[in-house]
Amino acid sequence: MTRENVSPRQLLGTVVAVQANFYRVQIDEVVRSKESEIIAGFSSLSPSSLTPAPILLCTRRTRLKKIGQQVMVGDRVIVEEPDWAGGRGAVAEVLPRHSQLNRPAIANVNQILLVFAVADPPLEPIQLSRFLIKAESTGVDVLLCLNKCDLVSEQEKQQINDRLLAWGYQPLFISVQNHININQIATYLQDKITVIAGPSGVGKTSLINSLIPDINLRVGEVSGKLARGRHTTRHVELFEMPTGGLLADTPGFNQPDLDCSPQELIHYFPEARERLAAAHCRFSDCIHKDEPDCAVSGDWERYQHYLEFLDDALAHQNQTNQQADPESSLKLISKGKGQSQYEPKLESKKYRRISRKTQLQDLQELYRESED
Repeated sequence: MTRENVSPRQLLGTVVAVQANFYRVQIDEVVRSKESEIIAGFSSLSPSSLTPAPILLCTRRTRLKKIGQQVMVGDRVIVEEPDWAGGRGAVAEVLPRHSQLNRPAIANVNQILLVFAVADPPLEPIQLSRFLIKAESTGVDVLLCLNKCDLVSEQEKQQINDRLLAWGYQPLFISVQNHININQIATYLQDKITVIAGPSGVGKTSLINSLIPDINLRVGEVSGKLARGRHTTRHVELFEMPTGGLLADTPGFNQPDLDCSPQELIHYFPEARERLAAAHCRFSDCIHKDEPDCAVSGDWERYQHYLEFLDDALAHQNQTNQQADPESSLKLISKGKGQSQYEPKLESKKYRRISRKTQLQDLQELYRESED
């Protein structure tokens, strides 16, 4: 939808933050013209007083709530009856999305900027591989950025670069502290919605502060005991880049969930995709574990990562099937602290406690029978 398709009392914008039942919407640049019907509708303000990218705090129309229309960060929306003096408006319509992430919940993402550190905390291949698989599963482009490159030698950088090239990625080495290759990162982000992700403590927040100097996000530090970063980001929000584009900061975490199916998993490894493009497995339902004449199994480095993630995917599939099967003899019991386990369901009503009402009814029936 373009500006020409919007009525004078409607504006186009992008949701940059969701807070409770309110939505912060960054309005597209308003056309500055004395003859503009939009300006005429806002008689309280002159054209010169309008900012290039104003933000309105909006509610959601009841109609959207009734039809179950979710409004997400990154959504392109139509805002009705904006009150510039009060900074308020109402989201009347959500335009179609071209992409959608669930964790974090962001719409219309163009790419994921995956940030890791080569030192402090040290680069862990299995952790990096897990993040890459999660990023690949979203279906959007992945840009791999390695921070703190000033803490390793040129030889170590070359070894890391060669290793990741074999994985199918061309990493970009940066140093936020020494401002190395930061401008190059900004070029990749221009005019796109980018999600920045990675484990805590690798410098994501510092990178955002360097790319967008005016926002001054709170920076965490690396735990000396665990050699891992402490979480600082609490919610998802889009920030406008000075060179154009929007950047989404996301809460840091150390182990993303792999909730893909066992059949999908192999396609999230670029080096495996190349093998599958060159040859075919004997069996169409091959999961590339123990099957004969498999085109994938071999001596590529991340094959062991694949086998480990495959076990996770199989376990997730079994859990999903158990939850979806009401006739299952097992039930999932939460043990707290994110832990759970399966326990047998009670197969007979005789194990259930009899209610007091039922007990009273039985006593009354016995009393009547005794009187008879």
